[in-house]
Amino acid sequence: MSRRYDCADEEQHKTGIADAASTVRRGELVVLPTDTVYGVGADAFSPGAVAALRRARGRGREAPPSVLVGTVRAAQALVDDLGRHGQDLIEEFWPGPLTLVCAATPSLSWDLGDTKGTVAVRMPMHPVALELLKEVGPMAVSGAHVTGNPVATTVEQAVEQLGDSVGVYLDAGPCVDTPPSTIIDLTYAVPRVLRSGAIGIERLRAVCGTVVNELKRPGRRVGAVASSAPEPVEKAGEAAEEKTEEDGPAPSGQNGSSAV
Repeated sequence: MSRRYDCADEEQHKTGIADAASTVRRGELVVLPTDTVYGVGADAFSPGAVAALRRARGRGREAPPSVLVGTVRAAQALVDDLGRHGQDLIEEFWPGPLTLVCAATPSLSWDLGDTKGTVAVRMPMHPVALELLKEVGPMAVSGAHVTGNPVATTVEQAVEQLGDSVGVYLDAGPCVDTPPSTIIDLTYAVPRVLRSGAIGIERLRAVCGTVVNELKRPGRRVGAVASSAPEPVEKAGEAAEEKTEEDGPAPSGQNGSSAV
């Protein structure tokens, strides 16, 4: 039976964070609020928990989740190379709605899916999310909805879609009407925007200088981004088709992205 906690109530908030932390450590799922939409999360270092997350959402290994962190230090431990601009972007926009796709630290013992050696990492600007993340460490997090259904901006919507597949629901009230996180790929010499969102490209260019808008390149399908290999590859973070579930229903034939 799932447990639900009203984080506006001080006692329930305290009990809910403790229960959610224990639940994550047991390899079970938790729904938590973020500064974009509600997310469903698991211990990023538990392959079984991440597999349960994919099953609950109806996603395959080809769509690895983002990883949310509670501190910059935690993110740095996950990333092998922030590139020329990663640290500047972190200092300017974290915590906040910017997801960084970077080369992952090769020695990490985890299995997020078919990441091609990358990780999509973000530090959200939400006190409940940050409190839980600081308690349990990095979490694999996707939108708290079944693939193909509307995103969850309230706990009620998450419960309706995910039910008892989730152990704990942390209710912090409705999410404000904000865009999804912007996703930027730092695995190239020149950063590339894979999904437009709350951080506009001009703000990114103010930090990085040149930034490629992958959404406007002719003949390119966002989410299948080129690497040093001759053929395009999917990168981590369910990274971003041209229309995302967080923007509304995706066009026919697209599942969209649910990186929170």
